[in-house]
Parts: sequence; structure tokens; C-alpha cells
Amino acid sequence: MIRRLLPNSIQRRMLLLSAMAILSALGVAGWAIGGVLERVVTEGIDRRLDAQIALLASVVDADGQVDRAALAERSGALEAGRGWRWRIETPAGAIGSTDRPVLHGRPHPRHERGPEALDGADGAGRGIHARRLVIGRTTVTASVPRAVIDRPLEDVFWPLQLALAILALLLAAATWVQLRLGLKPLGRMQAQVAAIRAGAATRLDEDQPVELRGLAAELNALAADREAALATARQSAANLAHALKTPVATLALSVRDDPGRTAQVARIDATIRHHLSRARAATTDARASTMVAPAVADLVQAIGRLHATRGLTIDTDIADVTAAIDAQDFDELLGNLLDNAARHAVARVWVTARRQADARWLELCVADDGPGIPAAERDRVTHPGVRLDERGEGHGFGLAIVRELADLHGGRLTLAARQGGGLAACVTLPARHQMASGA
Repeated sequence: MIRRLLPNSIQRRMLLLSAMAILSALGVAGWAIGGVLERVVTEGIDRRLDAQIALLASVVDADGQVDRAALAERSGALEAGRGWRWRIETPAGAIGSTDRPVLHGRPHPRHERGPEALDGADGAGRGIHARRLVIGRTTVTASVPRAVIDRPLEDVFWPLQLALAILALLLAAATWVQLRLGLKPLGRMQAQVAAIRAGAATRLDEDQPVELRGLAAELNALAADREAALATARQSAANLAHALKTPVATLALSVRDDPGRTAQVARIDATIRHHLSRARAATTDARASTMVAPAVADLVQAIGRLHATRGLTIDTDIADVTAAIDAQDFDELLGNLLDNAARHAVARVWVTARRQADARWLELCVADDGPGIPAAERDRVTHPGVRLDERGEGHGFGLAIVRELADLHGGRLTLAARQGGGLAACVTLPARHQMASGA
């Protein structure tokens, strides 16, 4: 129930709790300060009333008789201010101010050691504050209007409220600044996690505040475990694809003269490829990236060695670009394109890579000076098991694999005639900004 009432934000929750704590603390402080001020003012008034009582008591003898001459001499000192009253009550009678206070309190014990404080009302019903001293059978009372005590408190009330309000604003501002600074590491950690997810980083910076170091370490461990699991799954899918490719191609060739069996083999091949594509898509790493130039250089060197006896020349023109694709997928995609071009080239193969006008994409092209592919057949050769040239090695899966990998990463494969003769196979792939050297 309490969780539902709280805002769905740590910062807002802490601000709300801090506001409640500040208001409660200032409320208690205001109440305490008001109580202290009232006590100080009351004690000051009580001392003046006690002085009057002492003066009045000095004109009463042990038998309760009032020395009126002495009282007359000291009457000037008894007029402390408007509304101040005094009264002496003896068995013989009473003398004092005209307004007789009506006092409330506990019964007066005899032989009181000192004056006691009592509140009451005057003849007009106005509140008064009084001090009373009982000496034997004589009672001496001095009183003052309650307003004399209340007025200083009222005078200080609004300045006190203003001071508390300013203090509340200062504390609120300090709390807000503290929360902003205190929660800033969480914002930085969120940005780092987003960078990992986007492929711009591989791990979190563990140089965090003490409270967040454990979380950063656990997130790094989780990312490493996920990376390892993805690598294992991708390798398993790749191994399965390679293991099935040759047997299915061989079976397709062996039954190509039987339309019924050919259809069944095609159905088996389609089913296998469907599930392999799903497995591959499930293990695609959105954070993966491959620097194109080094990958092209390695594959060109390998393909060049395979066709060294033919005197084949492979030219490269690679821009400084990074593909948002796993290195293994990139090698398989480019390897198939290079292998296909090298097998059909007469003497030369060209490899180019450029970032497109839309910086989110790059274009990788492999062209050869071979016989090319007729326009009517270009779409068909991208289907599994289709070969236009039955000479030499190959099973008709190279361009199909390239197309599947391009589709898997949101790109596409385009086959076109090269100017001057031959085939140009171009693949668009998502591009990645160059990764920083640090995490």
C-alpha cells in the first residue's frame, strides 16, 4: 500500500521523504522555539510580579495588619503598567486594585514558601496571569493581563515563521543538489550500459562509488557470460550449417533427375535453413562490430593463396569503416563472395567498401571479370542449391548464405553486371561508429 503511494522514481521518493522530514523537523523546532520564548517571557513577567509581591508582603506584619502609610509610600512602585493589579487579603479585610482577579488553580497550602503562578480572568472576563503568596492568614496577589505575555510572542511569531520558511527552502535546495550529485553516478552507469547495448563499449567502468562497484562488477560479469553464451550458440549454429550443407547438396545432385525426390530434398533443405536462420537470428549480437579493412585483408590473402597458380589479382579499396555485424558472420559472408568471384574470374577481382550517404549503412562490393550472370538468372542463383555453372567445385549455397546473412542483419544482396564485363555482387550492411579505445 505504501509503495503504491510513493512516486515511481528514486529521486522523487527521496525528495518527498526529505520534504516530510524537513517539515516535521521544522514543525518541532518551531513548537520548541515558541515554548522556550513563552517560558522566557513568562519568567520575566513572573520576576516582576514576585518583586511586587515582596514589596506588598513587606507592609504586612506578623498579625496580618497592613501598614497603610508604608503602602502609600510604595504605591508608586506598584504601578508597573496598564492592567497590572495587586491585592492584599487579610482576616480584617482586603485592599488593592479595583479589578478583583478570578483565579483558578490548586488549593493554596499554608505557609507557602514562595509565590505560585495561577491563571484566571479579571472582572471584564479578560485573561490574566497572576502570582500569589500565602503568608499565614494573609494572601498577597499580583497579576498582569495575559496580553502582556502574548504580545511579545505574537510580535515574534511571523519573523519566526519567515525564518523557518527560509530555512526550509535552503534545506530543500541543499537536498535537491545532494540528490542530483548523489544520483549522477547512476546516470553515468545507465549511459555506459546503453553504450554496451549499442556496441560502443564492452564493459562498465568499475571505478564507481563504493555502493555501485559491486553492481558494476556483476553487470560486467553478466555481459561476459552473455557474450560467451552467444559465441557458443553462434558456433553451434555455424557448425550445424556447415555439417548439413554438403550432405544436402550431394543428395540434391543425386536426385536431380527425379522431380519427386528433388521436391522432397528441397523441402528438407528449406526446413533446415528455416530453423538455422531462426537459431542464428536468436543469437545475433546487437553489440557486435567488425572493422572491415583488417577482415578484408585476411580473407583476400587466404583466397589469393588458394588461387595462386592461376595468377589471380585481387584489388582492394576499403574505407575506414566498421560493420555492425559479428566477425564470424562477416568472414562467412565476404568469404563466400570472394570465393565465388575468384572461381569465376578470368584474371582480376575487385573488393570495395564505402559508407553510404546514410551514415548508418555501408556497401561492400566484390566484382570479377568473369562471364557474369544473366539478368534473368540473378534472383534464382541466390536460392540454395542453384548452380548455373556445373564445372568445378561448389554446391550452389554461397550466394544463398550471403543473402541470408545480409537479410539477418537488415541489409540486402544485389547482383549486377560489372561495367566492362563480369559480375558485381554488392551487400549493404549496418555501419557502426568507430569504437573508442577505452571501455
